[in-house]
Amino acid sequence: MIENHSDNVENPEKSLEDHPQESNTDSIDKDNINRGEDLEVNSEVTSQEVNENTNKSEDALSTVARLEQLEKEHQTLKNQYVRIAADFDNFRKRQSRDQDDLKVQLICKSLSAILPIVDNFERARQQLKPESDEAQNLHRSYQGLYKQLVDVLKQQGVAPMRVLGQQFDPNLHEAVLREPSDKEKEDIIIEELQRGYHLDGKVLRHALVKVSMGPGPSKISQEEIEQDKVEEDLTSNENLTDEK
Repeated sequence: MIENHSDNVENPEKSLEDHPQESNTDSIDKDNINRGEDLEVNSEVTSQEVNENTNKSEDALSTVARLEQLEKEHQTLKNQYVRIAADFDNFRKRQSRDQDDLKVQLICKSLSAILPIVDNFERARQQLKPESDEAQNLHRSYQGLYKQLVDVLKQQGVAPMRVLGQQFDPNLHEAVLREPSDKEKEDIIIEELQRGYHLDGKVLRHALVKVSMGPGPSKISQEEIEQDKVEEDLTSNENLTDEK
């Protein structure tokens, strides 16, 4: 065996010549295998890259669609918020206006209940004529109470109407009587029967008044009678002239 090995060592070219085809085939097969493996690896990498790119594209499209949907939802919620805010603002204003109206109504109701007392004070002041010292002292005390009442009404914004000689206005006045007048034109107030009052520019109580109808019917009738007499005289004179 040692001799054979030495022979092979001594004649390496002979050994290669004895198996040249086997060595070439093995190397070719190995190259083909390596190339095949490289192709398989490259194909796997390529397919993986394609899948990754496809997934990225799908993710991008999904993100864009989701963003658009979120924008629509945001716009919808924003519109709802604006409507709710406007409704709440209108509700707040309406509540404030209703509260103010209710407050004014309560004040008007309370003050209207006091006005008849003021009327009685004024009637008593016109009728009473104190002569003795005791009566005058009582009258002064009475006038002091009346002044306090009037001051309280002024502090609340109550002011009396001035109606004499004014044009009749159904929004301010209530006509109780109408009578002919030689001094005033038609629909002019000639007498105040009950005083009216304002509350901060609004009517607290209408004034009861007497309104002029203008010149009286008796005067008109007298003028017509005189005119008829003149016409009769002219007619009679003409008749007499024709007879002559």
